[in-house]
Amino acid sequence: MKTRVARLHGIRDIRIEDLDYRTPGPGEVLLAMAAGGICGSDLHYYQDGGFGPVRVREPIIAGHEASGFIEALGEGVSGLELGQLVAVNPSQPCGHCQYCRTGQPIHCLDMRFMGSAMRLPHENGMFRERLVVPAIQCHPVGRDVSPGEAACAEPLAVCLHAVAQAGDLSGRNVLVTGAGPIGLLTVAAARHAGAARIVVTDLADAALSRAPSMGATKTINVASNPDGLLPFQENKGSFDVVFECSASGPALRSAFAAIKPRGTLVQVGVTGDMTIPLNALVGKEIVWRGSQRFHAEFAEAVDLIATRRIDVRPIISHSFPLDAATAAFEQAEDRSRACKVQITFKQTDKA
Repeated sequence: MKTRVARLHGIRDIRIEDLDYRTPGPGEVLLAMAAGGICGSDLHYYQDGGFGPVRVREPIIAGHEASGFIEALGEGVSGLELGQLVAVNPSQPCGHCQYCRTGQPIHCLDMRFMGSAMRLPHENGMFRERLVVPAIQCHPVGRDVSPGEAACAEPLAVCLHAVAQAGDLSGRNVLVTGAGPIGLLTVAAARHAGAARIVVTDLADAALSRAPSMGATKTINVASNPDGLLPFQENKGSFDVVFECSASGPALRSAFAAIKPRGTLVQVGVTGDMTIPLNALVGKEIVWRGSQRFHAEFAEAVDLIATRRIDVRPIISHSFPLDAATAAFEQAEDRSRACKVQITFKQTDKA
């Protein structure tokens, strides 16, 4: 049997193709995919052929934030039901390398992450109508949650992990630089963690307009108001914690200027090399921590979405059918209108 997929063959070259799919084996399930979000890394693959050292070297099915309905259960699968909507965890650590054995599966030496070009052959992702996955990767989301909301579990898990890197946020003053989907979900995660004040910066009014509904107390467009953060830089800084979600050099410099001495800066956004304000890092004794992916936070994200303790609906701006995958990627490039753009799937069987 065949299923339709959106496969990237090169820069700006997405083709809808028919590929074989199989029945689920022991411990696996067959999913009828429902919705899949376009992530920043997917967009970099489409626009530039990769980001940093990660390059697309062969055709790849992208997509690592998705939901689907269970269509078939393999032998021995329990705890899941036919027709159930699930969020799919794209992360597959090996479970036996030195990092997995010491409780650091995020740093697995043999990590398989769906929709990633890090390995060769690439790990294909979830922009397809049907997919067989290990049952352990499927997390039921409840009856009141839409497929689009369920597909936001992966990016929310990224942000929950980032917030965990900062320690206790109760009563803290927080700055989030960058109001894309990750920045906005970081705002929501920080608010959920008890942050008292959350200031958000970006270059686009459309992006910032969504921030208050996610928990921001103030927004600053640093393009139209380049001095907007100056008051927060007085007396060596105002923010206890900064989440840098833009991977922008100017944003990083402003973050170092506005953070308090001995504050914590969590780097969430990724890019290539950039200039580091080293004097500020040393002089203010700033703790600068990286944050990547997630592990246990995926289940937490599903629970928060299912109970709407974090409402992800404000970030979902557009959805396109699989046949319009190229249009979906083109829309995702337009930050003046788009936030989280998703692809939706209508299953068709082909012998």
